Formats: sequence, structure tokens, C-alpha cells
Amino acid sequence: MVYYEKISNSKSMNKHETIAAISTASGYGGVGIIRVSGPEVEKLMQAWFQCTLTPRFAHFHVLKEEQEVVDEVLMLYFPGPNSFTGEDVLEIQGHGSPVVMSKILQILHAKGIRLARPGEFSERAFLNGKKDLLELEAIADLIESKTEKSAQMAARSLSGEFSKRIRTLGDTVTSLRLYVEAAIDFPEEEIDFLSDQVLLQRFDDLNLKMQQTMQSVHVGSLMREGVKVVLMGLPNAGKSSLMNALSGEERSIVTDIPGTTRDVIHHEIVLEGVPITLIDTAGLRESDDVVEQEGVNRALKASEGADHVFWVQDVSKGGGSDLSSPEGLREFSAPLTIIHNKIDLIDQEASIETVKECSHVFCSFKTQEGVDSLKQHLLEQVGLASLNEEGVFLARTRHKLALEEANDAIDEACRQLQYGHGELAAESLRIAQKSLAEMVGEVSSDDLLGLIFSSFCIGK
Repeated sequence: MVYYEKISNSKSMNKHETIAAISTASGYGGVGIIRVSGPEVEKLMQAWFQCTLTPRFAHFHVLKEEQEVVDEVLMLYFPGPNSFTGEDVLEIQGHGSPVVMSKILQILHAKGIRLARPGEFSERAFLNGKKDLLELEAIADLIESKTEKSAQMAARSLSGEFSKRIRTLGDTVTSLRLYVEAAIDFPEEEIDFLSDQVLLQRFDDLNLKMQQTMQSVHVGSLMREGVKVVLMGLPNAGKSSLMNALSGEERSIVTDIPGTTRDVIHHEIVLEGVPITLIDTAGLRESDDVVEQEGVNRALKASEGADHVFWVQDVSKGGGSDLSSPEGLREFSAPLTIIHNKIDLIDQEASIETVKECSHVFCSFKTQEGVDSLKQHLLEQVGLASLNEEGVFLARTRHKLALEEANDAIDEACRQLQYGHGELAAESLRIAQKSLAEMVGEVSSDDLLGLIFSSFCIGK
């Protein structure tokens, strides 16, 4: 695969060139697919294959190079614009050997066909109006889905539902902007349209739809990235036991010796279709041990990127049902749940209590008592309990930031209207309109497109 890696570094971005790439996963398989797209496809078929292919029909062919058989393949021809990229596309389905795939690419390259950059097929589909950005990102998310639910959400975005929701919001913002600008352009009218209650009600309705969409995107982002839960507490509180109890396997070493865990240990689980990343950390305490000190530092750093923190303490050493702040508890930027472990040692029942908006969970990792309730509690805390994925779309950080910017701009427009500043309200609505348009790619800079498509796989 040296040759494959070498020509994949091509910097050419000429969309009029014909490109090729392996579309199947790397490694060995029964079938490997090479996709070719561009204006030279038909010429390639005539020159190399010496045949004319019927569109969208499978054709058997023996590929040869200088009378040597390369492979026996099936070929499918999709003439543009009725193809994924909107260009003439040829799919060569051969045997899934990396050597065979690499050989076919070498031959294609020798015939003047360039190896595609990461995401270049999707980029061409976007530039040719076949798919918008949200739909193309959904393809990548569908391929990389970790759970069945996340795959369903990605498929929903791929079908255009997410794009339709964003375009509807954009149309509403555009309508409000036109209304405000019209009122500015005709100040001689006796009625003050900018203070009209109907206009303010339209802003309220838009704000409600924005909040619903932002919540949907927040849930979709957690489903795509996975919920990061960091386990923290003093040494020997039971963090590693919690990791093992939640994962259902012995992932972390459990001993009676304090300070056993020195590094940060990650493990991915799935709870009711929700991907969860558990992060076990070193016990927080002062120590002269350089290695343990580094473990504590890594634990604190891990908590900074958490979606939720489980603070674990040994209830047998903390006064039973006492809900005062546990020893060593620190301030965290993420939401916090205090878990009182080892209730089996004090003959206490499993329960969940809330004190000053902080949840306290009493359970035993050893006997598994209360662990199922803890799992459900976690899903509730991150907003994913009894998840109804209808109307939820797998989302990226880019989508969240764009929606937040649009929402802030809409709020600012509403405030400016209340002050009678129509021009400033119109400008804020223009910003909101642009942010929503960028989500689907109706207004996009080359830098943004480059960043998005460079994260895609070659051949996609």
C-alpha cells in the first residue's frame, strides 16, 4: 500500500480532473470497490476496457495490463448527473486484496486519473448540488455510528429531515427580517409595525422552535460523541469497582491497597442505545509518589472535559446516610452526582436523594444493589432517559455553535425591537440568517468546506 499512501498526498483541487479511490474499508475482504468520477470516465472505458457499458447494469470484465490478468471484476456505470457526485461515475468491484486494489489504482493513475483527496467525492456531490452539507456529514456519521439509535439518527439526517428543519428556521428568520426592513423603509406609515404584538408573537414562536431544535442537536451531539462520565473520589472509595460494575467486566484493577489506579482508563459501554465513555481515574490525595501525583493531575484534567462526574465515596466511613459534602470534594464544571458506595457494609437500602440540587445515590458495587437505578439516573442527568429519537438528529460541534450564534442573534434582534432600533434588529436577523444558511452550506467559505471534507475518509 505504499503507492496508495504516496499518491493520496496530492494537493490538486481541480474539480474538472477525474479522480479515483478505494471506497471499501482497508484490509482483506471478499470484495473491494474502487470508485472513479469525472469527465474522463467514458474515455477510460473505451481506452482500457474497450467497451460501452449500459448505465446502472453490472458488467463482468477481465482487467488486463500488458496482457497480464489483474483481476476479474464487475463494473457499474452511472452517467452524470444521475450519480452520487453528479458526474460520470464508474465503480469497479474486484476482489478485496490490498495488493489488487493498489495495482488497479496504479494503472488508473498511469492513465491520468488522480487519487481523490479525503472527502472529495462528497465535496463534488455538494458542489454539484446533489447533497447539502448536513446530508453529506450524515453519510460520514452513518458509517461511523456506534449504536443502532445513532445510526437511525444519522439516516434521518441523510434523508433530509435535519436540513428541512434548519431551512424552515431560516425561512422564518428571512421573513422576519424582510418585515422589519420594510417597516424601516416606510417610516411614514401611521402604524408602528416594529412594536406590533403580532411581530413579537412571531419572535416568540421562532424562539420556541429554536429551543426545541437546540435541544435536539444537544442530544444528537451526545449520541454522536458519546457521553463522557468521569469517576472521581478519594483512594479506595470504589471507583474501579464502579467501572467494572457499569461495564460488566473486569476493566480496572480492584485491591484493598489505596492508589492502585495511577493512569486514566477509558472504556466504552452502551446503555439503552446511548454510547457512554467511562473514565476511571486515580484517587485524589496528597502524595510524595511522583507517579501518583501525575495520576491525580490527569484525573483533574479528565474532569474538565466531562459531561458528568460521578464522585464516589465509601459510605461506611462517612456516617451512613449523612448527605453533607464528602471529604475531598472539589468544584467541577460538569454536573455532579455523589455516589455513596458500600451500603452492604452498613445494612442500608439503595436509594436516590436530592439535596440542594445535588443527587446522592446509595448503592453497592459489590452486590450490584442500586446499580441499575444508577444507570437510569445517569441517562436522566444527561437528558437521554427513555430517549425518543424521533426528531433528534446526529449533530456535530459545528451545528451546535451555528445554532447558538443564530439563537443569540435572534434574542438580540428581539431586544433591539423593544428599544425601537429597527436597523440593529435587522442586522441581528441577518447574522442569524447567515448562521443557519452555513449549516446546510448555502453560505460557506472555502476554508469551512475544506475543514469539513478533510475529516472524511478517502473514497467517500
